[in-house]
Amino acid sequence: MSALRQNQPVAPTGMDAIALVNELGPRFAARAAEHDATDTFVAENYAELKERGVFAAGIPEELGGGGATYPQICEMLRGLAQYCSSTALALAMHTHLVAAIVWRWRRDPQAVEPFLRRVASERLVLISTGASDWLNGSGKAERVDGGWRVDARKIFGSGVPAGDFLITGAVWDDPEAGATVLHFPLSLKADGVRILDTWYVLGMRGTGSHDVAIENAFVPDTAISARRPQGKWHPIMHVAVANAFPIVYAVYLGIAKAARDLAIRRTRERGRNNADICYLVGELENQLATARLAHADMVETGATAEPGPETTNRIMIGRALVGRASIRTVEKAMEVMSGAALYRNVGLERLFRDVQGARYHPLQEKAQHRYAGCMALGLDIDG
Repeated sequence: MSALRQNQPVAPTGMDAIALVNELGPRFAARAAEHDATDTFVAENYAELKERGVFAAGIPEELGGGGATYPQICEMLRGLAQYCSSTALALAMHTHLVAAIVWRWRRDPQAVEPFLRRVASERLVLISTGASDWLNGSGKAERVDGGWRVDARKIFGSGVPAGDFLITGAVWDDPEAGATVLHFPLSLKADGVRILDTWYVLGMRGTGSHDVAIENAFVPDTAISARRPQGKWHPIMHVAVANAFPIVYAVYLGIAKAARDLAIRRTRERGRNNADICYLVGELENQLATARLAHADMVETGATAEPGPETTNRIMIGRALVGRASIRTVEKAMEVMSGAALYRNVGLERLFRDVQGARYHPLQEKAQHRYAGCMALGLDIDG
């Protein structure tokens, strides 16, 4: 494993995020089918989470947050996903941004402390545009007096109907350094920023992951938080991976656990106890165990390892294993339940659709294979 991070919290403090999820979760579960059926954002759930301070759960107590540790945050989201997948995934996208900013605060407090205090005190909701802003970034930034004019279209803005700031970027054609990705926060209330009503999809329908259009929006020089070469594995990307993916994939593990529990409960109620069903349930249990063990390694790595190429490799291998095993767990749950699984009012059909999202976060399967192969062979990961 990579070198241990410095100054990591090790003891539970502040907010009992897991207990809070178990308190709020049944209400969220009762609303989940309606949001799925009507393609509507989980606004009521977000309002309750905001009222209870969950959006600041991972911010240190001395900055006004809940003081939850990184593993606690992952466990909170795993539990929340068992009640409402969409609420959990949308919250995960905010939460991983906060985790990355907290990581930076532990090393360079002055740079980000005011913003973290604002997130806690004003209960701000941050929106990730990571689906648009992987290694290559997206959008165009042009130099103007005092800053930049930005045009872009950002996709998969989970939680954006309740959002306050995009944590986003755009590409500047630096005349000396070449294509450069600029990172910055951008208020969703800024001139030139519009939410587009685009989120009509197979699964995760309640996340409100609409596109955002950015048209001639002004970004001041003071807002630029980082710059990196386009298409390269810059250190900021390794920080993003180390903080984000154990959090995001906690959601898919939670979906898998919910599917398993539903299938087992319904099978017991129906009195199905023949040898064939036992074989299927055994396969189901193995798939869930695979996802759980792989995710535990992701969380340990994210909580303790210094970001870098090796850490990214370990977490991305975990991402592939958790994603595949979570999907397979839900598929096995459907086999166990047989034809009953197809009925929408049972709930397993929705979990099957929601878990498919595990396929689409970076690094997707072939890109992850290439990265792992380059690391094993000592080749350039940017090659």
